[in-house]
Amino acid sequence: MEGTKVKIGILGAGAMGAMHAAAYADVPEAEVVGIFSRDPARARSVAALCGAEPFSDAAALIRYAGVDAIDVCLPSALHRSFVIPALEQGKHVFCESPLALRLDEARQMRDAARRTGRLLQIGLLMRSVGAYAHVRDAVSSGEHGRLLSLATWRLGSYLRPEGPDRKAHYGDPSTELMTFDFDAALWLMGRPARLSASAVRMEGGTPGEISALLSWDDGRHATIAASGLMPTGFPFSTGFRALFERAAFELHQVFRDRGPPQSTFTTADTTSPPAPVAMQGRNPYEVELQRFIDCIGGRADPALLDAERAIEALELSLTTQRALDEGGAIGIDTLR
Repeated sequence: MEGTKVKIGILGAGAMGAMHAAAYADVPEAEVVGIFSRDPARARSVAALCGAEPFSDAAALIRYAGVDAIDVCLPSALHRSFVIPALEQGKHVFCESPLALRLDEARQMRDAARRTGRLLQIGLLMRSVGAYAHVRDAVSSGEHGRLLSLATWRLGSYLRPEGPDRKAHYGDPSTELMTFDFDAALWLMGRPARLSASAVRMEGGTPGEISALLSWDDGRHATIAASGLMPTGFPFSTGFRALFERAAFELHQVFRDRGPPQSTFTTADTTSPPAPVAMQGRNPYEVELQRFIDCIGGRADPALLDAERAIEALELSLTTQRALDEGGAIGIDTLR
């Protein structure tokens, strides 16, 4: 496809579908040509953002000869039903996270990509966020010594009926929120040996707020916290603290009014107090979708956002659920 634009069909016209449609507008090698939604008005609305054609039939968009790649922005439980047909139709696929809620479905999608020889990339968004990439570079360079510990948080009110980020199809925080930070921990620290977890449960027993502790045999650890029970006046917030032998980094992000987050990213070392880290603020959705297009064109390595990475993060989400049910620390390899 050298010299021509990659034609994209987006499945889903909710907030994420609209976000992807807008991000592709800043990817010069891509063109969104179709938007699917079961709600025709939503399909027309998002299609109007990018000059695309609205579709009310997902299968028709997948089969459309004018589409090179399908971008799946549908609920996670539905991903398999659309990803595999798109791959089998010869389309490259970008799929939002979580890839699936079950390991068998995630593996079936991965295997379908291998069988068809098509590209399957997953929205492992933290790998495209500048602050996480900065810490990853510090891990690789060793300039601050070893990364000893990581603490992350992802706090919202989506499990409250009146929550501003409420989605009826969302599951518990182990998949809807923690998957992103499990992937970040794997990217920065490698595969842990054990996981333990505890939760505040809602009426009926569903976990509403979860803390998971990952531990490595060499003494390193990571704490991953997520909540869907914050008061509705508390804005959705995320962040991390990364402790190296000779420095620490801290990110705080607060999301308000559907715009970009208010972010502070600081570092401190053995001689200096916390100071802002100078970085270019690129839209991470644009970064990951640009990479998808570059991978299709052979200009980037697909390993960064490969389905196998999403499966590894899902394994930690499912191990968290098992740890909550059984208590105690669970060996990570028990799901393999």
